Amino acid sequence: MAGHSKWAQIKRKKAVVDVKRGKLFTKLIREITIAAREGGGNPDGNPRLRLAIDQARANNMPMENIERAIKRATGELEGTKYEEIIYEGYGPGGVAILIEAVTDNKNRTVSEIRHIFSKHGGRLADLGSVNYLFQRKGIINVDKEQISEDDLIIIALDAGADDVLTLPDYFEVQTAVESFEKVRKALIEKNVKIESASLQYVPLNLIKVEGKENETTIKLLETLEDHDDVQNVYTNADVNEI
Repeated sequence: MAGHSKWAQIKRKKAVVDVKRGKLFTKLIREITIAAREGGGNPDGNPRLRLAIDQARANNMPMENIERAIKRATGELEGTKYEEIIYEGYGPGGVAILIEAVTDNKNRTVSEIRHIFSKHGGRLADLGSVNYLFQRKGIINVDKEQISEDDLIIIALDAGADDVLTLPDYFEVQTAVESFEKVRKALIEKNVKIESASLQYVPLNLIKVEGKENETTIKLLETLEDHDDVQNVYTNADVNEI
């Protein structure tokens, strides 16, 4: 299972906690805002916005919240101006870390991200330092209870997916960026309930971390994830849950 570490599974469990804390709503609202600002407020002509709305609705976000975020993005309502930023860095043992952030204050955010890295045995690096170690892919998670592996493989691969991974609690469908929306729609049309779907940075290879470095790396990744401006954190560290 090259390119897939347990960090993705740890993040999946953490997302349940984020829902309870309302933290996930903040991330979803920011994604809707950025998507609408970049591609327009009509989801029919903006696949990124359609995906963001679907994810928000799947997590029970009220439609009025979604509509308000779109109107702020398109200038119909006053709102905070957000900017997307990619941060790159190294964790303990030299593992690569890629961060997607959305902020209204770049200077504040970079200072706080740099401090988090430093505090947990890592360092913030220049843009381009580690992104070549990752590949942009579509990732669709499907609950194992609702469909057999064979049926999912047939539907996904027929629609153009690259691979279907069988993980402990769920299936992971991997696609090229260009095939992502087609595969997602094919699953929906076959009444396959999608747990989550997004474009992610998947590591090309993994670096095993053990012992004290494993613990420190997990703490670094979780602290980064908890930062208010951070949307997603990716790593090539092969970690074990602590």
